[in-house]
Amino acid sequence: MGKNRKKAKDDFQSIANRVSMTTIIGNVLLSVLKLVAGIAAHSSAMISDAVHSASDVFSTIVVIIGIRLSSKESDKNHPYGHERLECVAAILLSVVLLVTGLGIGADALKNIFSGHYENLQVPGLLALVAAVISIGVKEAMYWYTRHYAKMIDSSALMADAWHHRSDAFSSIGALIGIAGARLGFPVMDSLASLVIFIFIVKAAADIFKDAMDKMVDHSCDEETERQIYNCVMKNKKVLGIDLLQTRIFGNKIYVDVEIQADAMCTLQEAHNIAEEVHDEIEKDFPKVKHIMVHVNPK
Repeated sequence: MGKNRKKAKDDFQSIANRVSMTTIIGNVLLSVLKLVAGIAAHSSAMISDAVHSASDVFSTIVVIIGIRLSSKESDKNHPYGHERLECVAAILLSVVLLVTGLGIGADALKNIFSGHYENLQVPGLLALVAAVISIGVKEAMYWYTRHYAKMIDSSALMADAWHHRSDAFSSIGALIGIAGARLGFPVMDSLASLVIFIFIVKAAADIFKDAMDKMVDHSCDEETERQIYNCVMKNKKVLGIDLLQTRIFGNKIYVDVEIQADAMCTLQEAHNIAEEVHDEIEKDFPKVKHIMVHVNPK
């Protein structure tokens, strides 16, 4: 079982690193494209979008660091491991997203409330093309990252996937704003930046809530607890369950269960029943890292 856990941990890191490096390269290229297009075509929305993509590079680096730290083996000072560090990485990502969004929103409001719309430059065609390319690339990055995040059950990688999706949404806003500005409504470019700000803040709030749930020992969903309950009761020597508690620790699950056994059992027999229950849960639920089984007489 120890070898299987080590292999799973190695696979976890390998997949996370591969996905992260792929998206870093993609975001660097995309950021440069959008920044050049935004400056050359005089589009504030596209420049804002470029900043958002650049923040994706930083956020992915945070993901790599968080996953690497959370995958460290347990030690004397941290006997339960370091899984929560991945949640810390997700929280940092939400803060980066929020700060990025606030900066974009502040600039957009400044332009909108200035009232001097005639001074706003009409974006060029290059910004429109860059927005279309960005939507396609960022949506592909979202699905690519989301696929592997679900595969290895990584909250930090899933947060990064939503960062890509928020960038795709922001590019859609930029596309609408740029198109509107080119049709004779220059203020549309700034309104698009404001829409981008709303999407970014919403994504930041969702990521923060999910990470905090995992930081404060949130219990598993009812369906998972029901499956664990049924797994325990499969053992014919278990006469009932007095207590079943679960908590999410990073991307792992901790289980505490009190079972009923025949009061006439010897200590060794009761111990064997507890071990059987422990091994069955561990076999059926790969995400379960720690199981405490207590036997009560009946």
